[in-house]
Amino acid sequence: MRGARIAVLTGAGVSTDSGIPDYRGEGAPARTPMTVQRFLASEEARKRYWAGSHLGWRHFGAARPNAGHHALASLEAAGAVAGVVTQNVDGLHRRAGSRHVVELHGGMDRVVCLDCGQHYARQAIAEELTLLNPGMDLEQAIRQAPDGDVVVDDVESMVIPVCTVCGGILKPDVVFFGEFVPVPTFQAAASLVAGADVFLVAGSSLVVNSGVRLIEQARRRRLPIIVVNRGVTKGDSRAAVKIDAGASETLTAFAEALGS
Repeated sequence: MRGARIAVLTGAGVSTDSGIPDYRGEGAPARTPMTVQRFLASEEARKRYWAGSHLGWRHFGAARPNAGHHALASLEAAGAVAGVVTQNVDGLHRRAGSRHVVELHGGMDRVVCLDCGQHYARQAIAEELTLLNPGMDLEQAIRQAPDGDVVVDDVESMVIPVCTVCGGILKPDVVFFGEFVPVPTFQAAASLVAGADVFLVAGSSLVVNSGVRLIEQARRRRLPIIVVNRGVTKGDSRAAVKIDAGASETLTAFAEALGS
């Protein structure tokens, strides 16, 4: 890694030390996440999604970058890391100071209109959701399930915001299950790998196809691949080095060793 241009791919394991759970790692609970097909087909599904997402946003908004995020930002500032491709939607790499970040699956801090493309700050939509439902206690409408997910009991009367420009459907600017990563976004990620000397994967089990495609691109270019993750990943057989350890402490050690 010393003297090399490093392209980094991060997953949920990088953000666990910020209090954001890893939903795919070893021991993670089974989930039935919202698909884009269900979201588009049913207003009830959209109400249920927005109710749960509203509470989830409070948690995301309160999260802070951890040592791993800061280590990558310092490595970029030192010229070692060319950029970070992340599967996370929490925005913590940007908040830690990383400048060249490709968010493969979008960002939860943004909302987009599916009809006209207008973008909104997530906090503004959260405040609007609260204003539209003054008598509804969303925390009571949602209860924790034993598997760690949430169950929405009754949101029939809930009012969800619409686009103030065209009245269209609003959706967090993230890639739902059943959607594809936008082509320009993936091209930006692929160009980072193409210009690198080393490919570092941190905190990702590489279950999602977009991550597998990037590691395969690195393999075809014969880049040394380093995988840092607790537990098995789909990239282990392609890795020159596999470190079974936490992302925060390992990335911090890398930053210290490389003199950033």
